[in-house]
Parts: sequence; C-alpha cells; structure tokens
Amino acid sequence: MSPAPNPSDKADTKIARRGLMLVLSSPSGAGKSTIAGNLLRDDHSLKISVSVTTRTKRPSEIGGTHYHFITVPQFERMRDNGELLEWAEVHGNFYGTPREPVEQAMAEGRDMLFDIDWQGALQLQEKMKADIVSIFVLPPTMTELQSRLHRRAEDSEDVIRTRLLNSRAEIEHWREYDYVIVNDDLDEAFGHVNCIVNAERVRRDRRHGLFDFVATLLTEEPKL
Repeated sequence: MSPAPNPSDKADTKIARRGLMLVLSSPSGAGKSTIAGNLLRDDHSLKISVSVTTRTKRPSEIGGTHYHFITVPQFERMRDNGELLEWAEVHGNFYGTPREPVEQAMAEGRDMLFDIDWQGALQLQEKMKADIVSIFVLPPTMTELQSRLHRRAEDSEDVIRTRLLNSRAEIEHWREYDYVIVNDDLDEAFGHVNCIVNAERVRRDRRHGLFDFVATLLTEEPKL
C-alpha cells in the first residue's frame, strides 16, 4: 500500500502578484454601487477604497464605510497637500480618493475597488494605468434609470433632476473604459463583473511571481 501523501510535500502554487485597482463607474442609478456591494460581500480579498466627499450623508449610509464625510475646507486641504490620488466635482459636491491606503495596498498585492465617476477614473488611469481594470455600467434605458432614482427615495426631486441631466454627459465617456456592461439584470451584470475580476487576477503581466515559479518548475527533477 502506498503511503498517504504528506501535505507538506504539496508545492506552494500561490504566485506573487501586484494588486489590481477595479474601477466601477456609471451614471447615478445605473447600479454600480449595488454591484460593488455584492462584490465586497462575496469576495473577501477585495477591499473598497473609501472616498472622501463633501456631499451630505444619505440615511442609508455609514460614515467611514460608504464615504468619509468631510467639510469643503477639509477637502481643499487634502487636495492642496497632495493627499488625494484623484478628485472631482460631481453634482456640486467634491469627491476624492485618499492616496496612502491605495499605494500601500498595491505594494502588498491586495486588490482595491473604486466606486467613482469618469473624472476620477480618468485621473487614476493617467497615474496608475498598469494597475487599473475599469468597468462602465450602463442602464438598459433612460426611463429605467429615472425609475431607479425615484425608487431609491434618498434624494430630493431637484437632486434627481440634476442627476438625470448629467447622466447623458457621463454616459458619453463609456469608450474610455476597458469593459462595458448593461445592467438590465442585476445577477447577470454581477456575474460578468466577477468573470472580469477573476480573469484579470491571472493576467501574465500582473503576476511578477511567475518568473521565479517557472524557473523553479524547469529545474525540478521528477521523482520516479
């Protein structure tokens, strides 16, 4: 009878790689935040990049989890001191990505999720192009987009009107993204995003540990 295999004999096939920056963008109401929430629930190796914003907190939001809610003077100090990797003004409010946690995550091989608009996505692509995987989420129709904003029931009619007016200009930037998904069915859209993330994690140029792994593989002598 052959001896039972020793777990310590199993080769360590965990190959070192640099973290990726998953950017999700869409016009407000198209579903990117719902998709982002589902990703974070199911994929514990993916962490959200918590943006700072001067926007008023919605009833369903938690400070420090959804956003860091700060004042305009606080935001301006962070921007002027170079503490933001990207920033943008959207619907009359400021949003930005703190620099330090992102740079630390990339160096440690951890993946980060960015729920940001096209302006922020463009700035990230200019600064860290090799690390970015960008996805733009489209609504199936403009009528459905309007319905979703009303069903959310977290914004005033004036805010909803502003978001709808701005959505057409936002959608014009779909060509600037690596992937584009139409969120007609949430489960299907989420499945597409999952497939993209899994494929991007095993890209050859992202896995610097392959050099050592292959070198070791080719010098290994089979046990006969």
